[in-house]
Formats: sequence, C-alpha cells, structure tokens
Amino acid sequence: MLVNLSDVFTNDGCVQELEALYEADNYTSRIGTFPIKEKGPVRLRVSNLGQSKALVEGSAKLMFVLACDRCLNDVIYPFDLSFQLKIAAPDYTGTDMDDYEADFMEGYHLNVDELINNEILLNWPAKILCHEDCKGICKVCGKNLNDGACGCDDFVPDPRMAAIKDIMNANKEV
Repeated sequence: MLVNLSDVFTNDGCVQELEALYEADNYTSRIGTFPIKEKGPVRLRVSNLGQSKALVEGSAKLMFVLACDRCLNDVIYPFDLSFQLKIAAPDYTGTDMDDYEADFMEGYHLNVDELINNEILLNWPAKILCHEDCKGICKVCGKNLNDGACGCDDFVPDPRMAAIKDIMNANKEV
C-alpha cells in the first residue's frame, strides 16, 4: 500500500497519524514462503523534520504459521513490530543524505508493504521452537519424540575408536 506524504514533506511542523493495511497474505524470503494467519493495521505517525525530510514511527502486529526447528510441527509465532526511521523526499539534496532511508519511497509515497517486509526480516527469530524443551525428531525413523520414544537404537560410536574396532574385528577368531 502506498501512502502519500506530500503534505508532511512540504509543511513545517506537520504531523499525520494514519492506519494502513499490510496487503500480503504470505511473507516470502530466501528461506521460504510463510503464511500470515492474522494481521492488524499498520499504525503510522509521520512528522516533518524540515524541508523534504520526515520521521516515520509505527507499529504492526502479525501472526505467522512457522515450522518448529526441531520437530517441524506448526507454530503460531507473533511478530510485534515497532519501528522508527527517517525518510527523505526524492527532491532532498542535503549533505546528510546517508541518515535518511530512500528504499521505501516511491516518489512522495511511502511503500508500507516494503517497510513491513523489511521489519519482518530484521525481527526474524534465530530459532523457532514449539516449546522450550522440544525433543525434535528421531534421526533414524523420523518419529516426533515429543509424542514418545520410538525404540530406535540411538547409540553413536565414538569415531576416534573406529581404528581400534577395525583391528579387533580383523583379529577376531570365528
């Protein structure tokens, strides 16, 4: 969704408070596509910081359906996004241009979807778990170990002892 900010960029002291919609039903990145279960409105407060400059403060609440990193069960994961950034109009020519974001601007319009996509990426969790003590899945049969033991042999021999084991097996009498 595009939000017109012409009035804020041209009027000193102008402040706009508005709600916008995040229009995507899925979030797509290099790691996959994730469905959005619930989404609330994006609340924005845009304040003039001088000629062709503005401060954007905002928040949004989203609920995603993600897979647990250990057992692969679906997890409802909330994103409570809160952000603050400085933006500049396309005609801004100040020496401090590096202090202002231009990635989310399309002319004098703020691209809310791109802004929210960026905030989701910045707030993406390092690990997603269905619960803190998730046991994961069996490496042998793939059973979810949260549902109970599978009975597979989980003994992992010490690789440093492999050479000794080979010697013992070679000299074994039949």
